[in-house]
Amino acid sequence: MAEFRLYNSMTQQKEVFKPLVPKQVSMYVCGVTAYALSHIGHARAAVNFDVLYRYLEQRGYKVTYVRNFTDVDDKIIRQANELGEDPISLSNRFCQEYTIDMGDLQCRTPTHEPRVSDHMEQIIDMITQIINNDYAYVVDGDVFFAVEKFPNYGQLSGQKLEHIRAGERVSVDSRKRNPADFALWKSAKPGEPSWDSPWGKGRPGWHIECSAMSAHYLTFKFDIHGGGIDLIFPHHENEIAQSCAACQESRVGYWLHNGHVTNNNEKMSKSVGNFFTIRQITERYHPLSLRHFLLSAHYRTPLNYSVSQLESASDAVYYIYNTLQECEDALSPFQDGAQKEGAEQNGRPVKITQEAEGLISKLLNEFETKMSDDLNTASILTGAFQDALRYININMKPLKKKNPKQQQLYKSLVETKKAVEKVLDTLGLLSSVTYSEVVQQLKAKALIRAGLSEDDVLQTIAERTLARKNKDFAKSDQIREEMEEKGIQIMDVGNESIWRPKALKE
Repeated sequence: MAEFRLYNSMTQQKEVFKPLVPKQVSMYVCGVTAYALSHIGHARAAVNFDVLYRYLEQRGYKVTYVRNFTDVDDKIIRQANELGEDPISLSNRFCQEYTIDMGDLQCRTPTHEPRVSDHMEQIIDMITQIINNDYAYVVDGDVFFAVEKFPNYGQLSGQKLEHIRAGERVSVDSRKRNPADFALWKSAKPGEPSWDSPWGKGRPGWHIECSAMSAHYLTFKFDIHGGGIDLIFPHHENEIAQSCAACQESRVGYWLHNGHVTNNNEKMSKSVGNFFTIRQITERYHPLSLRHFLLSAHYRTPLNYSVSQLESASDAVYYIYNTLQECEDALSPFQDGAQKEGAEQNGRPVKITQEAEGLISKLLNEFETKMSDDLNTASILTGAFQDALRYININMKPLKKKNPKQQQLYKSLVETKKAVEKVLDTLGLLSSVTYSEVVQQLKAKALIRAGLSEDDVLQTIAERTLARKNKDFAKSDQIREEMEEKGIQIMDVGNESIWRPKALKE
């Protein structure tokens, strides 16, 4: 197995991955601030780190994966006040919605999903330790971290302290010793949730929450800390300062950051209002299509949203699942025969064809080479993967004909299909439902995008069939073209016509 290399944002280079404890990995990923439905930028982070989680386990590691929910934050409070709702209740509702979205996208549940409101004791204890170590000061019930006390401040982001202004979530406060000092604890204000502390009632600042929860579940030393690239500064920079101030032995082995999803090359975000929620996309496209789209670029590069790319992803997923379904159908008549037992032919075990053996070897080697090189998912589903699907499609028909090589062909298709499924499973693209169900779900989404029902399509096919019977080929072609403009492709197979989704051009 190839050495696994990851790009470390701290050193700005790829490094061979070596966990603190052999065959065990500890990983913390910053989750969402839950005050609204999550957008596809959030989905990208979740999907990319889910692939890392799956791939680490495939390599034989036991992974402890922690992804938090921020349920105490300024944005949550503002939204709750506007809606006349309790902030914790509002956040709880959107935590549940996020969990539904993650299930739809086939992101596996992390080992732990801590919420800030459940970890006040750990947060207060860490702030107390930071104060005792003389890295923080108290002003009127607020606690601020003194960045000048931490000489390595800026080591992750590369920013110089003299050029740093207060973080995006922190308003400049004249009581601060340095404008870059940030809040560890905020004194209680009317209409806000608050908790008792040694400095009076209040609530934690944003940054301390992740430091306390990561230390609680993984200790101060752990392997991987991940999140979006926008979290490098100030959030992750401040996490490093806090954690080291609380415990000098604090250390993260690898800092990983995924790129933005952009809309017309501008970062997609709630504050700008140029975003699409996960739900808005999955109402019209299968969640697997969205996941495929999110994996179509390297996780560190920007990914520009476009309808045409989603259409292409949907088309690719349909081709994969239609191939797997047809392969399953072709193999099923042989399931109870000698082939099921691995079979013998002329007293010898049946071997797969050299062509299949070469394709499988190339597919798995290519997959391992790309994944071990900083999770390069961008081109995994091209090349050898497509060759394997093509092999399946070409050899299903010969399987149905009785011939001396039928058993060998059966086994070759079985093993090629297994290799394809292995790749899909690691990428989180292998559905838990049947291939046939996924194909039908993809067709249903295509109908929604076209604004048609199944009956509408069947009626149109009947009209086209009549036109062809009457040798009105101009009308027949016109009907086919009009349907293709709606994302529906009519195909003639033998004496009948069927339909499938077709990618629309933007």
